[in-house]
Amino acid sequence: MPPARIRLRIRMSARPVDEPHRVSSQLELLFDLTFVVAVAAITAQLAHQVVEGHATDGIVPFLQVFFAIWWAWMNFTWFASSYDTDDVAYRVLTMVQMAGVLVLAAGVPAAGEHTDYRFVTLGYVIMRIGLVAQWLRVAAEDPARRRTALRYAGGITLLTVAWVYHSWLAPLSIELPLFLLLAALELAVPLWAERAEPTTWHPHHIAERYGLFTIILLGESVLAASRGVARALESDAVSGPFIMVAVSGLVVLFALWWLYFLVEAGEGLRGRRDRSYRWGYGHYGIFAALAALGAGLEVAVEQSGHAVAATPLTVAYAVAIPVGLFLLLLWVVHTPIEPESVIHPAVIAGCAVVVLVLPPAVTWIGVHGVATAIAAACVLAVAITIALSPSREPARTHRPSRAAR
Repeated sequence: MPPARIRLRIRMSARPVDEPHRVSSQLELLFDLTFVVAVAAITAQLAHQVVEGHATDGIVPFLQVFFAIWWAWMNFTWFASSYDTDDVAYRVLTMVQMAGVLVLAAGVPAAGEHTDYRFVTLGYVIMRIGLVAQWLRVAAEDPARRRTALRYAGGITLLTVAWVYHSWLAPLSIELPLFLLLAALELAVPLWAERAEPTTWHPHHIAERYGLFTIILLGESVLAASRGVARALESDAVSGPFIMVAVSGLVVLFALWWLYFLVEAGEGLRGRRDRSYRWGYGHYGIFAALAALGAGLEVAVEQSGHAVAATPLTVAYAVAIPVGLFLLLLWVVHTPIEPESVIHPAVIAGCAVVVLVLPPAVTWIGVHGVATAIAAACVLAVAITIALSPSREPARTHRPSRAAR
């Protein structure tokens, strides 16, 4: 097989919507690895806040920083689905965005502990510089979508300036309201830009990219739980409750993975492109819930080995709330694109309700008992869903055939 040739420059044009065997590139996979660092940082920060008994103080910074992480990943993912030329300029500008992610990750502790978003914003600005440059390339080289590209470039640039004001100059009293306003405007930019001429994102490629990020977040939960296990082992505090929490956490992650990948999102997006915003934006809640679950499992495992400042009820809710929200949002997000959804609302809602009402029982059965009950409820939801959908197969990753390779 001849070695791959490096493409110095390729005219940036829209890739076909129906391009066969479209999958994630090696560069996209490398890009995702930088987000592993950022997600690990924000998950560890939230776990620290919960352990110290300051869970409520940590929620808002967690959601704000996670929005920056998620939105930066979203912007690159949808852009790449339409305009991945993989030439030298494209690779360099993508690597600039990767550097921004790492700077953002370095600023997470200051954001969580002191509400200081300056380094997070600096990383965000670096990422936006790379993305704006990509859109300006599109404006120059794809005349059919020049207005769309300029709208993206202009909207992103103006909002980046506003984010700098938010983090460096705005009074603390308006920090949260201003954040909410700017976040809403960020979400509005694609809606406005795509009205000029829609981009040609690939439905199966997008579904695969979201699936890969879901797996990254599930992996972060495993990593977070393992940190709790390590701290418990350092205290030589292995016990029955410790084992129950560790095993239950793993079972919950397996069950959530199973439920998420029961849906073939690529086919649904292909037939309902107009509903992609609800699906794509709704994943903020799904992804944030998985990241928060990692923090909750870390604390739950750690407290089973030694005492922590957080109350048992707080620890139980730190696991139950993310699981319950994930279940509910999974149904909300996938229903619009699935005419015959395998995510049955009665099953998912019932499981979510059970999970969310379990934490007060911690007084009688302990955190390990609540974790075990949550795991049992999730396994039951998977079993019932499979039983009610005997003709459906779990969604498969959209991969090229051997011949295509």
